[in-house]
Amino acid sequence: MHKADADPDMSSGPAPAAAAPASPSQTPAEGAVSALWSYGKCLAALLPVYLAGYYGFSISLVLLGLMIYMGYKHSRLEKEMRLKSTMYLQENEKEFTTQKHFRSRRDLPPWINFPDVEKVEWLNKILQQAWPFVGQYLEKLLVGTIAPAIRASNIHLQTLSFTKVNLGEKALKLVGIKAHTEQDKRQVMLDLYLSYAGDVEINVEIKKYFCKAGVKGVQLNGKLRVILEPLIGDMPLVGAITMFFIRRPKLDINWTGLTNLLDIPGLNAMSDTMIMDAIASHLVLPNRLTVPLVADLHVAQLRSPLPRGVVRIHLLEAEDLAAKDTVIKGLIDGKSDPYAVLRVGTQIFTSHHVDSNLNPQWREMYEVIVHEVPGQELEVEVFDKDPDQDDFLGRAKIDLDIVKKARIVDDWFNLRDVSSGSIHLRLEWLSLLSSADRLSEVVQKNQNLTAKSADPPSAAILAFYLDQAYALPLRKGNKDPSPMVQITVQDATKESKICYGTNSPVWEDAFTFFIQDPRKQDIEIQVKDDDRSSPLGSLTIPLSRILESHELTLDQWFQLEKSGSASRLYAKIVLRILWLSDEASPTTPSPPSSGSGSGLGQEETSSNQNSTGPGGLTKPQPSRPQNTTPDPEFATEGVLRIHLVEAQNLIAKDNFMGGMVKGKSDPYVKIRVAGITFRSHTIKENLNPVWNELYEVILTQLPGQEIQFELFDKDIDQDDFLGRFKLNLRDIISAQFVDTWYTLNDVKSGRVHLVMEWLSRVTDLQRLDQVLQYQSQQSYQNKVVPSAAVLFVYVERAHGLSLKKNGKEPKAGVEVTLKNVSHKTKICERSTSPRWDEAFHFLVRDPRDETLTVKLSHSWGQSLGSLTVHLKEVLTEPGLVRDQWFSLDGALPESQILLRVNLKILDSQLAVCRSAGGDGSVEQVIPKWDPLHLDLKHRTGFSMVAENASSAGQVKLTIGYSAEESRLFIIIHSCRALAACSKDGADPYVSFVLLPDKKATTKRRTTTKKRDLNPEFNERFDFDFTLEESMQKRLDLSVKHSSSFMSREKEVIGKLQLDLDQIDLKAGVAQWYDLVAESN
Repeated sequence: MHKADADPDMSSGPAPAAAAPASPSQTPAEGAVSALWSYGKCLAALLPVYLAGYYGFSISLVLLGLMIYMGYKHSRLEKEMRLKSTMYLQENEKEFTTQKHFRSRRDLPPWINFPDVEKVEWLNKILQQAWPFVGQYLEKLLVGTIAPAIRASNIHLQTLSFTKVNLGEKALKLVGIKAHTEQDKRQVMLDLYLSYAGDVEINVEIKKYFCKAGVKGVQLNGKLRVILEPLIGDMPLVGAITMFFIRRPKLDINWTGLTNLLDIPGLNAMSDTMIMDAIASHLVLPNRLTVPLVADLHVAQLRSPLPRGVVRIHLLEAEDLAAKDTVIKGLIDGKSDPYAVLRVGTQIFTSHHVDSNLNPQWREMYEVIVHEVPGQELEVEVFDKDPDQDDFLGRAKIDLDIVKKARIVDDWFNLRDVSSGSIHLRLEWLSLLSSADRLSEVVQKNQNLTAKSADPPSAAILAFYLDQAYALPLRKGNKDPSPMVQITVQDATKESKICYGTNSPVWEDAFTFFIQDPRKQDIEIQVKDDDRSSPLGSLTIPLSRILESHELTLDQWFQLEKSGSASRLYAKIVLRILWLSDEASPTTPSPPSSGSGSGLGQEETSSNQNSTGPGGLTKPQPSRPQNTTPDPEFATEGVLRIHLVEAQNLIAKDNFMGGMVKGKSDPYVKIRVAGITFRSHTIKENLNPVWNELYEVILTQLPGQEIQFELFDKDIDQDDFLGRFKLNLRDIISAQFVDTWYTLNDVKSGRVHLVMEWLSRVTDLQRLDQVLQYQSQQSYQNKVVPSAAVLFVYVERAHGLSLKKNGKEPKAGVEVTLKNVSHKTKICERSTSPRWDEAFHFLVRDPRDETLTVKLSHSWGQSLGSLTVHLKEVLTEPGLVRDQWFSLDGALPESQILLRVNLKILDSQLAVCRSAGGDGSVEQVIPKWDPLHLDLKHRTGFSMVAENASSAGQVKLTIGYSAEESRLFIIIHSCRALAACSKDGADPYVSFVLLPDKKATTKRRTTTKKRDLNPEFNERFDFDFTLEESMQKRLDLSVKHSSSFMSREKEVIGKLQLDLDQIDLKAGVAQWYDLVAESN
């Protein structure tokens, strides 16, 4: 609360120390010393006056010094009073508010509450109880860690020490918490309203220079946003914590010691501003602090996610501004020289000033990146340009969430904190498109726009996520470099941080650029040493290459030029087209609600907007949006198809006579992914079962997701375990198509054959017939028909619903049904125009024959209307999207619901490969799985192949270590040029063991390939070893010929022995190895 609202008698509560009476036990000697000290202070105060007169100085110097001293004392007293008042109000908030403050006004009604912001007094009690221990930790941190680091950083600070560290008794207070869960189902967003008025005392001393400084009392107020994302299915349930201030918090520091000089008027504002700039560089948007809680997260993308959108600001004109340049001390009104300052977070723009005009016209355009809505605001301040200090002419604030919903806002905004004035703005919300289909149209529109600003309109926005580099060249003397990266797009250059002393740096930085025409621009990347003069490599990427990539995204390793042969850089580059919908029409933003609030959001309230403009003309009221405004993540889910084919060599669990007679097993499989469990049918008495079952699941791409496969033997009592294995979803998405055998873990033998595919989603209607033809040719044991499409439905709002029979407004909910699958929205509070903003998805077998049903009801009882959408009608829409208001059947004539129905065809590689050239008689080869896709570092194919084949042949292996799964993996790809063992060639297979292994627990073998001297296996084997244990192993591998027991044919074709410490296991490179023929 502001100081002016405080009780005038408040300061008399705690009596000042100066007013305390002298102690009766004071000795005469102590009294005499006290009197002499007072007399000495008086002489010291008069000494400057005497010296000024003695040396003939002007009295003006004395008066100037006196004024500075009085200003300093006044500033100090005011700051101390402000600190004491804030402390008093926090300690006596309830008593002061109810008994004093509101008695001077009208008492608040008892039914008023603050539903948006929840008080958390229990958390404040915990903070108060734990505050002394927080102080102890801070003291250890400052004294034990920070102080030595400061002393080592500069020779002049070698005697620096913290003489006192005391956080005081006043703990940080959470005034309220507001939770946002409606934005994204995969995150939790919290707004923490922080208030701290503490008696903290921290003193610093530099003994070498007899310098003492410190802080005694700090005030901090602001709104901290905390985002918990991504939500995952494993502990700790949250992948990372991201926090930041949406706007700069308010800070007030009470200095002591030498830093008292910072309290002189003029310097105090400068010092607090410098500190706030340092805080803003780390914790104010777009800067974020991200703390990962699980491994393998893209921290750079969490720290700098894709923006929510871009707002194009047209600063047009202003009217009726106040006149500040008056004549004859205000007797004659003059003019003003106005200019505007626009702020969105840390993005600041300043217009040119217009001379002597109270109705200026600027006609300027700016583009700002919006990171968080709701939350971020556009703040416009108007000033009068003067030679000394510019005069304030008013301000306006606009919530950018209003612009996002309206798409275009073209309106006059009244200027606040002044008697008159308004400003005309046109605000356009530009959506981010992941397709380049509309790029030419966007560029053409931008060419037709004229603006006085130096920067032309942008057609796209580029996000560059710089991850890491590998094997950069060394400096002279074989010393490791300290690399940094300079990224240039047109005239804009940005630099990464410096990674000291490494040739494989990890930056995890993110950068954003505005792009005028991506068809003509390039990205210039320079990797340099920290002196910025020693180049370590370079790279040029034309943006036209990104336009040809899937979803305008490149996520891969790039080979560096003018660098080492193995030097490469990993980055993710995302391009988004800026699109302003043609259907958007200018609207007037809704005025802020007039309901009472907690007082927390006063600084966040949008500018007051009257229904009439400056000229008294009535302005248009907000119109209903014609299209939905879903979250950018809407319709980004993918579909995983799992074909469970067969298994081999399973262990027998149904033994007889105590295990003396081997029996069989009755195997079945459980598949778990994203909280969904599939179970195959049971095959009786078979150790080599063939299931031939198909499963499909819609998944969101989250880091760390796994697919678990477990095999069991069906028994009457308890099912026996037959093995398990896990697959990383990211590996499957990277490979797109996987067809291979997987060895079962935790059992002696057994493997499973799977065909998995991450299906491409296209909007090409011609592909639908090929997909449906492929469907008709498939037959699976579990009677599943492959899906031909995936349907996304976004339920935004309804309008004009009917009242209940008792005349009350309904509590409306929506049920969306496709065939036998049904989803329900939340139930809204009583309203005839409810809003849900919820998204659902369905798998579609044949979109030509299926129908979507939407039913509205009051609390799932009384019907409020329904509608049906035939998907064959959606197939005729551009982009397979229908986004509009639908009239409801069985309801009022004006009852409507706003829906977005988005259909995407699931394009399978198998459908492509098996499609006929003309008459259906030609069948192409099904694409084989390339295991190199499993390793992120080898997406561009860094493989080494030995060219010298020995007489016994060669074997191709990939030996690597997966840090994500903490496993050693060996992939046996193929053999070539094997020696023949009989007149029919050979029936080769590969067996190996990892030495030392006394019990042969690591012994494995592949399947046998009949009559093939160049067999392909493509089988993967996993071992639960640490990296250190893996480095100590020796691979003993043999390629053998499968012959009968009585045959005299040679069994061993060739052998290979390899120490794993000689291999870069982290790289996991596929390589050909020579086989050595076994000697007699």
